[in-house]
Amino acid sequence: MSTSIDRNASSRRVTRLVRGQPASDGAGVKLNRVIGTREFDMLDPFLMLDEFRSDQAGDYLAGFPSHPHRGFETVTYMLAGRMRHADNQGNSGLLTAGSVQWMTAGRGIVHSEMPEQEDGLMWGFQLWVNLPAGEKMRAPRYQNIAPEAVPEVTAAPGARVRVIAGRFGDVEGPVQGISTAPVYLDVRLDAGARLDVPLPSTHGAFAYAYEGDLSIGPADSAQRVARGQLAVLGDGEGVLLSAPADAPARLILVAGRPLREPVAKYGPFVMNTPEQIHEAIRDYQSGRF
Repeated sequence: MSTSIDRNASSRRVTRLVRGQPASDGAGVKLNRVIGTREFDMLDPFLMLDEFRSDQAGDYLAGFPSHPHRGFETVTYMLAGRMRHADNQGNSGLLTAGSVQWMTAGRGIVHSEMPEQEDGLMWGFQLWVNLPAGEKMRAPRYQNIAPEAVPEVTAAPGARVRVIAGRFGDVEGPVQGISTAPVYLDVRLDAGARLDVPLPSTHGAFAYAYEGDLSIGPADSAQRVARGQLAVLGDGEGVLLSAPADAPARLILVAGRPLREPVAKYGPFVMNTPEQIHEAIRDYQSGRF
């Protein structure tokens, strides 16, 4: 399987480095917010990225009790721990290490995400992805992906990739039917490993280092990215990832087609105009979700 891009082709460079900020959400869950802050509001079509990671039960045990969403999609990717989700339409499921939930809120849903553990490590990500104007009032949908349904491939010597969404070489991720045509990869690099990853040139993209440090970009302009940093990637047809000679690295690499539409945000509602936000609030308060 060939997955490398031509090194003479356009390779994306890092255009900005972003560090997350401590935050809390739900009933007080402590997390690191990387996208969705005053310093870094969004990266079209991505509205928010949180990393939650703690082995202290008090940081996560209260969970995310019932709350509404409208107008976008939430993507939960678990690295460790167990989380039960349920909604007002009778859906329920369990997120475990390696599993993914891609929820399209559409016109409105009320759901909860509650830990099913009282101790141990809870670790993962939640990403918010915008919906185009024509789909903001579509019917809600869940895609619940078990760990064994996410393909993992050896991409190069010392490099493995879990393909959650989009394509890597001839391997396609299990998440389907998303308007922004996302790519979502979990990349593991052994010490000294290098990997060229093709990405659609039409997409905005970022990489977030969540274990170890790495370098991104061609050798003549490579940018070091430390654990806990998000690298915004410039234009190009792919990206070169490198782990240092003495330590491994792990990251999520995410890309999506920009919508280039007006964005109106208020808490759990993301629409195109303030009037639509007011309508969402009225609909939720009157029980029409």
